[in-house]
Amino acid sequence: MREQALSYLTENRERLLQKLNEFLSIPSVSTDSVHKKDINKAAAFIEEYLSDIGFDKVEQQDTGGHPLVYAEYNQAGPEAPTVLFYGHYDVQPVDPLDQWKSKPFEPEVRDGRLYARGSSDDKGQVFMQLAVFEAYMKTDGKLPLNVKVCIEGEEEIGSENLYQILHDKKDQFHADFAVISDSGMVAENQPTILYGLKGFTGIEINVTGPDHDLHSGMYGGAVRNPIMALTHILASMKNEEEVITVDGFYDGVEPLTDEERELIKQVQGENYQKSAGVSDTASEKGYTAKEHTMARPTFEINGMYGGYQGEGTKTIIPSTATAKITCRLVPGQDPEHVQQLLEKHVYKVAPSGVRVDVKKEKLSAKAYKVEPNNPLIEKAAKSYTKAFGKETVYVRMGGSIPVVEWIEDIYNIPIVLLGFGTPDDRLHSPNESFPLDSFDKGMETLVHYWDEINN
Repeated sequence: MREQALSYLTENRERLLQKLNEFLSIPSVSTDSVHKKDINKAAAFIEEYLSDIGFDKVEQQDTGGHPLVYAEYNQAGPEAPTVLFYGHYDVQPVDPLDQWKSKPFEPEVRDGRLYARGSSDDKGQVFMQLAVFEAYMKTDGKLPLNVKVCIEGEEEIGSENLYQILHDKKDQFHADFAVISDSGMVAENQPTILYGLKGFTGIEINVTGPDHDLHSGMYGGAVRNPIMALTHILASMKNEEEVITVDGFYDGVEPLTDEERELIKQVQGENYQKSAGVSDTASEKGYTAKEHTMARPTFEINGMYGGYQGEGTKTIIPSTATAKITCRLVPGQDPEHVQQLLEKHVYKVAPSGVRVDVKKEKLSAKAYKVEPNNPLIEKAAKSYTKAFGKETVYVRMGGSIPVVEWIEDIYNIPIVLLGFGTPDDRLHSPNESFPLDSFDKGMETLVHYWDEINN
């Protein structure tokens, strides 16, 4: 069954790429209402493809926003495991358009990469899963396990309707484990098991002083400057050793074990100085840059503004100042509790003469981690190695995928992150691309994996 499916994928490669290009040509930008028809067209593409493959039940479900495509295959029998496969068909906006070397919704192959918006995030990886299902159905006439498919159209805008659907339809979406292909590898052609994701939360700090901008010569020395007050607050939240100084912030944080530190050490990751264009790295005292990025919490100021921004000088004391802060969290940290700690700290250190308001970020997520020796993870690593011909490395990622937390919270099942993107894919940026090598070897990995799961 495995060899037949692999042969089918090889023999039908060009046709499958053409079909993927058709999918990528749909400008399914979820954040822009101008693309509402395109969103519906992308959902219809998925629905039609799943029907053609031969799934027992295929339907579009109303979410109150963009439609969710749901499908079931139950012919593997009651003894076979059931997997919930999640992905998304919506994409990011393409701006700035003038920085694209080819049109973002007219796929083009250059130097072994397929360039188009969504080629890596996440249409390309979703399509690979569906193509593998097709290969099994068109050769053996059946899939090696039972499958439930959940492909949404709102991931790039926070999946604001998905949690309620997963919660309200527990029986429909319930499975033995979940697989998500919306991530990547540490380097091209380096098979990578992603066994942990960071959580996410954030706040916005607004500082207000005078009720209008003031002449700095007439009022300097008499009135508190909101930008100076804001910088005082921010400087008190993390020290020069990259240690977060908010009381209670590290309470409950799981320690990084010697075993995990060894796993991280084995990863030949990116050169941060080269990729970021910096002279040196800056990580938490006692941890390497890779350890901090993958497995320790972070505190970052994402934006800060106030006062005069134009050319030259305008001698004022501004009336307001704002900073946007996000934290990436690790297991043992609760996003809402961290927000409360940040808020408490801000009010505690805020200087007199200004009014401070804290706005809490609505979108938060808990960290996720599965043990590397979980049998589902070990089978995934084995499948990666077979396809790519290299030993698989194990990493935790600094990014966050909210749906992972939701699936774990609602269903309490293992989640396997089978991703094939690379650091050079330029997600969310102009010239997004996906290596055709990852396309081919990724599908081979999936064939091996589904076969391993059924053994």
